[in-house]
This record gives sequence, structure tokens and C-alpha cells, in this order.
Amino acid sequence: MARAPFRATKARLLTQLPSRLQRHYRSRTTTPTSTLTHTPHPYARALGLAAVVLCGAWLGLLIVGSVRTPVGPMDTTMTLRASAAGGTKINVSPLGALELDTHVAPVRLDVDVDQLDPVRSQALVEHPERLSGLQEEITQDVADGTTDLAVRSCVAVVSGATALGLAVYRRPRRALAAGGLALALLTASGISAYATWNPKSVLEPKFSGLLSSAPSVVGNARSIVSEFDVYQKELARLVTNVTKLYDATSTLPTYQPDPATMRVLHVSDIHLNPASWHIIGSLVEQYDIDVIIDSGDTMDHGTAAENGFLDPISDLGAPYVWVRGNHDSLATQRYLERLKGVHVLDEGKAVTVAGLRVAGTGDPQFTPDRSVAAQGDPAERMAGIRLASALRDQKRAGTPVDIAVAHNPVAARETDGTVPLVLAGHVHNRKTEVLKHGTRLKIEGSTGGGGLRALQNDEPEKVRTSVLYLDRTTKRLQAWDEVTLGGLGLTTAEVSRHLPAENRPGAPPSATPSPTPSPTSPSPSP
Repeated sequence: MARAPFRATKARLLTQLPSRLQRHYRSRTTTPTSTLTHTPHPYARALGLAAVVLCGAWLGLLIVGSVRTPVGPMDTTMTLRASAAGGTKINVSPLGALELDTHVAPVRLDVDVDQLDPVRSQALVEHPERLSGLQEEITQDVADGTTDLAVRSCVAVVSGATALGLAVYRRPRRALAAGGLALALLTASGISAYATWNPKSVLEPKFSGLLSSAPSVVGNARSIVSEFDVYQKELARLVTNVTKLYDATSTLPTYQPDPATMRVLHVSDIHLNPASWHIIGSLVEQYDIDVIIDSGDTMDHGTAAENGFLDPISDLGAPYVWVRGNHDSLATQRYLERLKGVHVLDEGKAVTVAGLRVAGTGDPQFTPDRSVAAQGDPAERMAGIRLASALRDQKRAGTPVDIAVAHNPVAARETDGTVPLVLAGHVHNRKTEVLKHGTRLKIEGSTGGGGLRALQNDEPEKVRTSVLYLDRTTKRLQAWDEVTLGGLGLTTAEVSRHLPAENRPGAPPSATPSPTPSPTSPSPSP
């Protein structure tokens, strides 16, 4: 009770003091509100701001930090990515990637080659005088693209860091500070990249994927730099030939499927040509293919680096039956065995796919391995003899094989009399014959047009594949269409119908139905 009058008296005395003394007294006797809350440590605040800046800048680059720009005959996408090592990465899908140590900075330049522009590619050949200016044109395209990318990247990192700073701190000044720091970081990275720029990095590229064999296909980087005029012409020819092959697929005729007929697509000797998957996919859709049979040499060197080339097989839209060729390694075979929808045949193994019984064997030789002497035709004959024995075993077991598959025709000939039809490849030359004991041997040409190396020739090798028509009940061959891409002008697609002798006009009536008519007239065949 005695403290109340004292407090009142104290208050009256304070009102009589000058205002400056009043503020001083209250500051000494009043506990500041700020001391009641936790103040973050300066280091923690700095680390938090740095995290916001980095995350915001990364999100900004991820969302809007890319530019689509033409570079010569190609359409590309350029993107900046955070990276500890820096450098430049050029992605050429589906062939692989090329990495260059162009600079040292916390950002990496990614260039994705999206597609070839057929118009610009064809223009290089129709107007050879443009080749002399191709280097300057590409240089200017890259400069324009990187300038646009730099501007867009600045906007992206500032916007991303500012937006994230505003969301975290909810204070405009802190958000603007985050955006400013992000811009400063990107500017410092650009200065570092400029200061450490290494134009000679093209002499020591790092290849990955299928491009790991690029030096053996297009020559090493040093020869390209020292003989750039020659390389320009070779590159233009390669680009044009690839474009012509792709253009030819668009001329394939449509086909009305006959439900009474089974359709088998025979492919062979793709030799790492990525255009083959596009061609096969088109035929599967247009001809309503039931089964694809590949008689080998899908690869070129059989290395593990090439295995990614095989991934599109699972998306072709039909079961895929495969035997090993002399350019396919056991590593290739094991990789294919893990792919969905793929049936690998070896040592006479038989499978039933879409109601069709197929058996086959892999090639006994792997020719890219120079450490092992090639055993030649005797080894092929022994492989064929073992396959024929397996076919006889299947027949005695009550599961006769409808089609046998071997890569080399030498091995395939040993199955004569044990199976109605045997398929082969290897020689890159299409041929059909009836063997002595009644087995029909069909040798397919190269569905890859001889592979990537053949595309460097004056004219690309023709792409060949065949559609086989079999009766769904008897599984006997009724007819086949030979599909050839190439010919006059290298932009045509030819489809020719062939009939076995027993199905030709005038032959004795057959109990098995023939497939529906083809858009082209039939031509005689064995």
C-alpha cells in the first residue's frame, strides 16, 4: 500500500523534468522488446541469404533459362546449368554427347541438337558456294544464341532469386538484395568464363554414348581443325545423305491389313544407323506388323558404349526377335536380353511369338575383336549344323519351327530340309532362293544402309527390309514385299510384291489364302 503514493509522486516528478532527461531515464529503466526475441547470428543470416540466392537462381535458370536458336543446318537449344567444373556439353540425341573444357566457372553451357532442318541442309548441297561461308555462319549463329542466352539468364536468375527471397523473408529490401546478389554471382561467373576461355578445347573433346566411336567415323579433332575445308564438304554430304534417308520414309505407301495374314518384318545389318528405328517404326504402324525379326549386325563395334542405341527397340510397337551378328558382342546380347519385348535366340533356342515358332543361333565369330583370328566359313557351317540339329529336335518334340534365323548365309544353308523358311543377312545384298531340299533362304540387305560409315560415301547405300506374309494357320510363306529406300534422286521409296511359285497365277489351287493385293504389281521370284 505504501508503494502506490511513491509511484504517483515519482510520475509527477518525471513530468517536471526536461524531455531529454525523460527519454534517457526511460531508456535506462525500460527493457527493450528486441532483447526478448532471438537475434540470428550474422554467419547464419549470411548462409541463409546465400542459400536463397543460389536456389532462386537455379530455379530461374531451370524454368526460363534456355534459348532455341538455329546453328547452321541444325535447330538447337542452349541452356546454362550450375556446374562445379564448367565447360560445354553438346548433346546429339540419340548418338550421345560431346564435352569440351571450354572454361572454368560455376556454370556449364548445354547445347542440345534437337533436329536437322531439311530445308537448310538441302540448301548446302543445291548451292555449294554456301559451304565457304558455313564457318562464319555457324560462328555468327552461336554468337547470337549466346547473347540471347546471356540476357535471358540474367533475367532468370534475378527473377528467381528475388521471388524466392520475397517468399522467404517477406521483405522487399531483402528480396531485392537477393536478386542483386544473384546478378553479381552470374556476372562474376561470366567474367571467370571469359578469362579462362580455351578455344583449343575442341582439340581434346570427350565423347560419350555412340559418339565414343566418332573419331573413327569422322576423323579426329586435330585433322578436322587443320583440314577444315575438306571437313566442311564431308560434313555437308553426311548431313544431306541423312536428311535424304529420313525424307524417303515419308513416301512409304499406306497398307490395309488383312486379318487372315500374319506379317513379319525382316531387318538386318542396321550397323548403328539411328534412322533405321524411324523406318522400322513407320513400317510396323503402316503394315500392322506382328513380329520383327533381326538377323544381326545391329551394332558396329559391339562396345558397351553403343548399348544405348538399342533402347528404342522396346517402343517399336511389335515383339523383336534377334540373333547375334559378327559385329554384335556377347555384351550386346546380354543388354538386349534385359530389354522389354525382345527375344534373343542363340544355340538353336526356340520361342513362340504371336503364334509363330522361331529358332535361331548367334554368329560364332566377333570380327571387331582383332585379338582373335577369324575362323571363317568352317565355323559358320558348324554353327549351322548345330542349328539344324536343334530344329530336328524341336520337330521330334512336336513343336516344329516355322522360321529359322542365322546371321551368315553359310550357316543358314545348313538348315536345308529342317525348316520351311530360314532368314539371314551379313552380305548387304538381298537375295531369295529355294535350297536343294526345299527350304527357302531369304537374305536381307542392310536396313541401316550400310551404317553410319556408308553415309560418308558419294551416295548413301540403299536401305532394305522386307515384309513377309504368312498364313496364320499353316505359318507358310504366302508372299513378301521388298521395301527399298533410295533409287533415282535418293528420295524414293519402292515396294515390290513377290510371290512363291505355288502362289503365282496359273499355279494349282492352294488351300491357304494369299495376302491382300499390294499397291505394286507382282514380280516373279524363286
